Amino acid sequence: MSTRIAIVRYLDVARTSELDAAIDTIFFEASNTKSFESEATRTAFRERWLGRYLRVDPQFAYLAITTSGDVVGYLVGTIEDPASSKVQDTAITAFRDVTQRYPAHLHVNIAPDHRGSGIGGRLIDAFIADAQRAGASGVHVITSAASPNVRFYNRNGFCEVARGGPAGALVCLARALG
Repeated sequence: MSTRIAIVRYLDVARTSELDAAIDTIFFEASNTKSFESEATRTAFRERWLGRYLRVDPQFAYLAITTSGDVVGYLVGTIEDPASSKVQDTAITAFRDVTQRYPAHLHVNIAPDHRGSGIGGRLIDAFIADAQRAGASGVHVITSAASPNVRFYNRNGFCEVARGGPAGALVCLARALG
């Protein structure tokens, strides 16, 4: 891909309806959930996996932007354990012991036509650098054990540390920091 992509902090970019729409487009394109029973359900889904991170910890949000200003990827994260009240997520109950050791976590998505070009790894590098400076001991992601993104995270230094959910369908991948 010949287009130069810059990794920038979300807080360093003017928030516009176009920016929000671009992030949402990537979010919903990358999601395994494609239909929602109502607009309220769709809004709640976005809030859980994207919105609350932009609202609560925008300093740990990053954008991949082309020289023409198009958003082609993003990463949102936090250095707080998801078992904390700040970003509590009951879905991680099976991984509570692991998330205490690797409290930081992230969600990264890239536009389909820019996947495989290293943008996701660059976004992770930006988050990891800031998480280390903030004193995080480690970072984790939880995904489907059968998902192709497991290989992506492995290439970016994450290793399987636990399985959970029904029949071990979920995997927790972690990377120590520091």
